[in-house]
Amino acid sequence: MIREPLLFVATCDVSGRVRGKAFPLDLIEKRAGRGVGWTPTNVQITCFDAIAESPYGSLGDLLLVPDRDSRVTVDFEDGSPAEDFMLGDILTLEGAPWECCTRSILKSALKKLEDVAGVRLVGAFEHEFHLKAGEGGGAYSMEGYRNRAAFAATLMAAIKAAGLKPDTVMKEYGVGQYEVTISPERGVRVADAGLVLREMVRATARRFDDEASFTPIRHPDGVGNGVHIHLSFEDSSGRPATYDENGPHGMSAITQAFVAGVLKYLDSIVAFTAPSSVSYLRLTPHRWSAAFNNLGVRDREASVRICPTTARDPEDVARQYNIEFRAADAAASPHLALAAIVHAGVQGIVEKLEAPRATQEDLSLLDPAALAARGFTRLPQSLGEAIERMMANETVRGWFPAGFCEVYRDHKLGELKFLGDRSVLEQCKAYEAVY
Repeated sequence: MIREPLLFVATCDVSGRVRGKAFPLDLIEKRAGRGVGWTPTNVQITCFDAIAESPYGSLGDLLLVPDRDSRVTVDFEDGSPAEDFMLGDILTLEGAPWECCTRSILKSALKKLEDVAGVRLVGAFEHEFHLKAGEGGGAYSMEGYRNRAAFAATLMAAIKAAGLKPDTVMKEYGVGQYEVTISPERGVRVADAGLVLREMVRATARRFDDEASFTPIRHPDGVGNGVHIHLSFEDSSGRPATYDENGPHGMSAITQAFVAGVLKYLDSIVAFTAPSSVSYLRLTPHRWSAAFNNLGVRDREASVRICPTTARDPEDVARQYNIEFRAADAAASPHLALAAIVHAGVQGIVEKLEAPRATQEDLSLLDPAALAARGFTRLPQSLGEAIERMMANETVRGWFPAGFCEVYRDHKLGELKFLGDRSVLEQCKAYEAVY
């Protein structure tokens, strides 16, 4: 059977889904310069492929321009076409970043971090997912791993072939649930790698006649799939800038203010980091997720966690030291989620916020007045509430291009309209099918 080699240029849009166009590989020189045509109203295609209310209508033209440095080519050597794609930026016809391009929004946030704090972001996305034909039980067990050892080995090979550095893979707690981690990247590649990792999981599952889902939660009473975003900083010379042995919990001055900013604005940015209706089934107490805007040390129920280090030498500790953002899932575009976190952290640096204190108790036992007295906020308990808090926060809206937050709000309202009066279980099934 004859086949024309194709290259796919992709964007991860505000729905968290990867969309784009393919073109013959021999046109790569042309397309790398000129891109492929794109339509503004595409931004309002929800995860359910229904079009939400759009300010663009049928008007306008854009370009989806591939980034040569982002190319991924993975041949699974099974006779099927290789996975061959590039990530791209959505630009106007004049070549300027489009206001709703998630990758461009992240680039702007990262530049602001460098301009304000003089540091560069280092980070990695840690993903949980489940295989739909997954076996039950075997949480964290060798038997659970052994059941999918061939899948795991192929996945790690695919991750490496894609240009990433595989770290760990494990059988997670839930039925058919697994977790995969990779080594840190820098700058926009942090989010690019998160996207590539997801696609390698999906592509590998297909080679095993299975399907992977990163849905936030597949059953109201079940275990959720989270995304944990590990973050650290380095200065212009490449030296670690996250750790200070004399700082509270080891945080440098930049880290203290950054974390304080993330926590101050957390209830207004979860609309970007946990953006599905069922995301808020996860963001509840006692799910090893996140329910309050708190900092924790080795606490997996904190929204932001200071991760342990295993090194003894101070220089090695500084290289290992990182913070983990836990109020996220894979319904989010990794670029948009990371942009919101970075903007919140930079705002904390601009406002010179003081270091938050780490909690060591169950905040769910405190009433709203006691929480408020200690500066804690219960995170939104629905997508609608999260959108309202985001739109009510002028500071947060000001981080993004003019009109973007309104477009995003309408996109998410369109998503909720599609769900209509479906039961919670039916909503879980709907999201499982698309993520």
